[in-house]
Order: sequence, then C-alpha cells, then structure tokens
Amino acid sequence: MSDLSLSILSTILLLLQLPATAILLSRLIKGAFRQPPIEPTTPTQEIYGAVSVVVPTLNERDRLSPCLAGLTRQSYEVREIIIVDSNSTDGTQDLVKAAAEKDPRIRLVTDDPLPGDWVGRPWALNYGFLSSSSQSRWFLGIDADTQPHPGLAAAVVQAAEAEGYDLVSFSPQFILKEAGEMVLQPALLMTLVYRFGPTNTEASSAERVMANGQCFLCRRSVLAAVEGYRSARQSFCDDVTLARNIAQAGFKVGFMDGAKVIKVRMYEGAAETWREWGRSLDLKDAASWGQTWGDVWFLLAVQGLPLLVVLGYLLLGLEGSRLLLGLNLFLLAIRFALNLAIAPSYDRTQAPKAAAWLFWLSPIADPLAVLRIILSAIHTPTQWRGRQYGPQ
Repeated sequence: MSDLSLSILSTILLLLQLPATAILLSRLIKGAFRQPPIEPTTPTQEIYGAVSVVVPTLNERDRLSPCLAGLTRQSYEVREIIIVDSNSTDGTQDLVKAAAEKDPRIRLVTDDPLPGDWVGRPWALNYGFLSSSSQSRWFLGIDADTQPHPGLAAAVVQAAEAEGYDLVSFSPQFILKEAGEMVLQPALLMTLVYRFGPTNTEASSAERVMANGQCFLCRRSVLAAVEGYRSARQSFCDDVTLARNIAQAGFKVGFMDGAKVIKVRMYEGAAETWREWGRSLDLKDAASWGQTWGDVWFLLAVQGLPLLVVLGYLLLGLEGSRLLLGLNLFLLAIRFALNLAIAPSYDRTQAPKAAAWLFWLSPIADPLAVLRIILSAIHTPTQWRGRQYGPQ
C-alpha cells in the first residue's frame, strides 16, 4: 500500500474513531460515581405481600428447577409466583405442579393462543400481569433460566423505593462454563456497556434507557397505566422497548447491578450464545433506524476496529499515523481494563480451570461481537425460543 493510500486510510479511521472515543469516555466516566451492587436483604413489614412474580415458560424443564427453588426461598414480601406456560411439551408443567404442592404461592396458568401481532414472551408476561393480584404493588418479571438468591425480592423492592423508581431492572451474574463462551459472551456484553454505560448510572434520555427482562420490576399501577406489555407486543427486546416507552411517559426508570442477588445461565456454549443472544443485541425493535446504525458506527469505531488496527501495525508491518496507532492502543487498554470491571458479573467457578482463564482474552472476540451486532441489525428474527414468526 502506498504512502498516500495509508495516509488517506489513517485520516478516514481517525475521523471515524476520534468522535466515538470522546462519546465512549463521556459514558464510562460515570462508572466512577456509580452505586455498588445491591445486596440480598430481609423484608420489612411495609412490603408484606407487595410483589407478584411472573415467570414465562416454554419447554423450560431442564432449566427451571433452580429458578423455582430460588423463588420459593423468597420471604413474605412475595404474594404469589405465577408461572405462565405456553403449552410446553417437555414436562415443564409437571415440574411446576410438583413445586406448587410444596409452596402454595406457586400458581400455574396456561396463556391463550398467541395472537398474530404479538411475540411470545411479552404475550406471556402480559397474560401473567392480567392474572396477578391487584393487591400487589409491584410486578416482578423473572426469566426461567435465572437463579434468584434468597433476599432478592426484598432487595429489588427496597432499592426501587429508595431511589424512587417506577420501573427498575437488574443485571445478573452470568454463569460461564465452556471455553468458547468465556471469550465471546463478555465481548457481546461489552457492546451494551459501551452503548449505555455502566449499571447504576442515569440514562441521558428515554431513547438511551437500558433494561434487562431477566429481573424486571415495575409498579403495578404504572404497568396498568401503559396497558401492560401492549406497547412492546411485537418486540424481540420487549424489556428495553417497554422500559423506554415507560420512560417517555414520564415515569422514572433505572437499571441497577444485581450480580449479588441473581444469577443466570443464559445459553449453552458459544454457538448458542452467538445465535440466540446475538440476534436481539442490536435492540433495533426499541430504537429508530438512525439510532440503530449510529450504534453500529460507534461500536465499530471503538470496539470492532482497535484490535484490527493494532494488528495491522504490529503483525503486517503497516505504517501510518502514529496518532492512529496510539488511539487504538488506548482503546485496547480501556477494553482490557473493563474486563477487570466486569469480572464480578461472571461466575466462572463451574468451568474447567483450563477454560476459565480465557475470560481475560475476551477482547480478542470484539471484532466478532461487533460483526454479530451488524448482522443482527440487518436481519429481522423469524424464530425465537422454538416459535416461528413471519415478517413484522
């Protein structure tokens, strides 16, 4: 490559990366002032019977037992535990019925046939909301693959009331077991950290609100005011869509660190993580076209390119702007430092020792993570959790 071509390429990359780096730093600096993760706590009498828990299921028998065990260990703040099953065929309903014999708060309901203009998950959650007690002040959506700790429900309600949130969701501690996911999963998670900043920090606008449906707490009165999940009925990222709609309606929405109160084993291995989580990480169902592709530019600039640029200099012997090399070394240093910051968000104790250390190499998967976001932004999902969907 000629000196002129390298100079032009360097200039283009700098124009692409410098403004994105400034945006990234403005978001990450908030992490220095964020609140620590919430801790499990015991309930007070003021929240007696305040919470209705709703868990949507579809063929979740192999993953549901830890979730049910964790929910039954919640105290008297939980009024009811509603399992909304979408006609599972794997024995999920039998598992729930057996658990209900030991804990009368557990109730199994089967949702109505899925309407053509709804996605399955928000339909089940909405059905659970309509089936829940009007005497509960809080609606707590929990995913079937989560593992709630004792004291979870009391902790999330007390955190929400202390901060004055009408809706607040919580990031979990992710359980990693296999080598491939040790590298890929943190890289995919980092796409969210880069776009929305650390947990426990305020979003700059309703359009930048982040949410996590794995542990999703909302005031019942607020959910009733927005007609439940109706505004998110066609969204494959219904948690973020609903949270942003509620924020736009003027309610206070938060996103907090729940790594000490809930764990999750999302997917089995890197391939499933790439396929299942990757297809919704672009969050295009909750964003405008401009926001979606603005995020693609941003992630490409600060997460996808730095490793490739540095390798181009060091391994391929390319020469060019020292400013460009310095900028990308700086971005790589930030990325490796953030690995330290997100380490408590991962439980790697169940992985072989030979695989667990690969977590620290997750920045090498950043170009793949950004590629997955781009592919997801281009394609509309047609399959989700065993269901087929037509064009929306």
